[in-house]
Amino acid sequence: MEHLQRKKESVLGFDVDLFNFETALQYTNQHLQENKGMQIVTINPEMISLGKNNDDFGRILNGAELVIPDGVGIKLALKIKGIEQENIPGIEFAKKLISLCELEGYTIGLLGAKEEVVQKAAKNLREEYKNLNITYVRNGYFDIQEENIIIQELKAIEPRVLFVALGAPKQELFISKIKEQMPSTIFIGVGGSFDVWSGMTKRAPEIWQKLGLEWLYRTLKEPSRFKRIFPTLPLFLVQVIIEAIHEKVG
Repeated sequence: MEHLQRKKESVLGFDVDLFNFETALQYTNQHLQENKGMQIVTINPEMISLGKNNDDFGRILNGAELVIPDGVGIKLALKIKGIEQENIPGIEFAKKLISLCELEGYTIGLLGAKEEVVQKAAKNLREEYKNLNITYVRNGYFDIQEENIIIQELKAIEPRVLFVALGAPKQELFISKIKEQMPSTIFIGVGGSFDVWSGMTKRAPEIWQKLGLEWLYRTLKEPSRFKRIFPTLPLFLVQVIIEAIHEKVG
């Protein structure tokens, strides 16, 4: 297998990897085969906006070993900068990674969501991937004392890949806290994926997914998300256009 190198582009000061779906998976597989750990971030405009206002979170985003463009906002931002980039939905990438773990015999852990959700997600994944070895399952409701216990448990079990569903920025902050202590584990923040894997939340119909409008579908279904998306997304695109003009002029 060709040894892949990262090729990145900066979007408002945050690096985004320019892999397509398949090469991003190959790059992750390289780390698995070489017994190297990494933090995978599935970046979107909300996270960039948060990173600009939160230095710790910003540093974590730029310190991740793989940053995949998740959602139409990042795809549009790169297009404005003259780059045609494939959208890589985090939930689909995570599923492919699980399939790879089953195939190669790597252990996985699930951390996050409500107890009934994470347990049902684990049950469904075991049914879908018969040879999958899930060695750690824990809900995402814990205080600082319990967090220390969780870290000790994870260090003892050392799943090869840990899927963390605490929502951004909490999941990325948790991963950055633990990743140095588990140098052979691959960590990926997966937001609300456990809700979908448990069957308790349905994904957008395929046509919305193909158009990169899953975020809009979810916003229409859950109007409470509206304040989170707007004005973040339009402002983000305006800032990207200004940045692209400055780069051309400069």
